[in-house]
Formats: sequence, structure tokens, C-alpha cells
Amino acid sequence: MNNLGVICHCSLIIIFAKTCILKFKHALFLTFLILLIDQALKIYIKTSYHMGQENVLFQSIPWLRFHFIENEGMAYGWKLGGDWGKIALTVFRLVAVGFGTYYILDIIKKKYHVGYIICVTFIYAGAIGNLIDSLFYGMVFEASDPYLQNLAHGIWQNGFQGGYAGFLHGKVVDMLYMPIIEDAYFPTWFPLWGGESFMFFRPVFNVADASISGGVFAILIFQSRFFPSVEAPKVPTQETETPTE
Repeated sequence: MNNLGVICHCSLIIIFAKTCILKFKHALFLTFLILLIDQALKIYIKTSYHMGQENVLFQSIPWLRFHFIENEGMAYGWKLGGDWGKIALTVFRLVAVGFGTYYILDIIKKKYHVGYIICVTFIYAGAIGNLIDSLFYGMVFEASDPYLQNLAHGIWQNGFQGGYAGFLHGKVVDMLYMPIIEDAYFPTWFPLWGGESFMFFRPVFNVADASISGGVFAILIFQSRFFPSVEAPKVPTQETETPTE
């Protein structure tokens, strides 16, 4: 996750925490908003870009790009092997989303810090976003072939002839690419990688990945505010009446 994304997530969390008392309907609205952005961008990229196509979004920011790839696994292209690995990951996501619903309801009921609830909601929404790809994209889109460089159609465009895979076997669409540092080299004295080329930031990700990463980073950054330590009360002893912890 890049620094700009973390700053945006943290700023949003601070604003919400200072201005509202969060209820479950607010968490649902935030989840829906993240999913709307995530899915709208994925559908646009899937149907408008061929596999591997890359475009710079702003000439003044050459490292901010769309680069269309698909992956069968976890965030940032990590994956488990084979069909069973794919099914296991999708089932895990289903269980995680089910638990996430219960957990958000629980922490709202227990009046946890608003900022923490927002962070958990970001993670929850990101998990649902990638789960939607895994569950349904194989059924509703044609395959994006890296050799044919075709634009994939939705089944509503091909007479409902079916997609490229069955239920649970959809691929996750990634498109956000931010190689801030390119064509750079480690200095020769650098341990292990001295003289070798490197790039930062290499992974291609999506809005759901960014939502998950931003939520996790924000929890780590603000954990002392979300979970303030409670000082033990001091009580006097019976013998000396001296306060002790």
C-alpha cells in the first residue's frame, strides 16, 4: 500500500471519528460506497482494457497508472496453488465476511472507538470486493486472453452464452499500478543486492486491496488511541492507609 493511500485512509478515519457516532447503517453505507467504487472500476477495466494494457492517468504524475492484470489468489497477486487452493481461498473469504458482519455488529454494540470501527469496515468491504470477483466474475465475463489481447464482454453482451469459468473460480481484477521509483539500482556496497536493479512500488492492486491495507495500517498507527491503556485504580491498604496499585 502506498503512502498516499495510507494518508487518505487515516485522514478519513480522523474526520469520521470526530464528527459522528457510528451505527451499523453507517458501516453498511461505507461498505456499499467502497464496493461501488471497487466494482465499477473493475468492470470498466475488464471490459475496456486488454490483458497487460497500461495507461498513464495523468502526464504530470507518470507513476500513477492503470495496468490490467488478473490473479487467482490473494491481494497483490499472492496465490494458493491449483483449483483446490482457489476454492479454499474463496471459502475462507466467505467465512471471513460472515465473521466480519458479526464482529462489526459486536464492536458497534460495545461502543468501540469510532475510528477502529471504520478501519474494520474498510477491511470488511475490501474482503467482500475481492470475494465478488472470485464468486461471480468467471460466470459473467468472457476470458481476457493475453495472446489475443481481446476486450472481454459480459454475458449480457454475448447472448448469455456463459463466462470463462464456473462458480467460485473467478479471477480477481487488478489495475492500480504505482511504480514510483523505476530503473534504479542498489549501490554496489549494499548487502546482497548491491548493483542490482530495483523498483518501488511493483505490485498491481485494486481498490479492495487498498481498502484492506489502509484499514490494517490505520489500526497499527492509531492503536494507542483506539485502545487506550487503563491505569489501575489506587486503593489504600488496611494497615497504613497508603495508596497502592
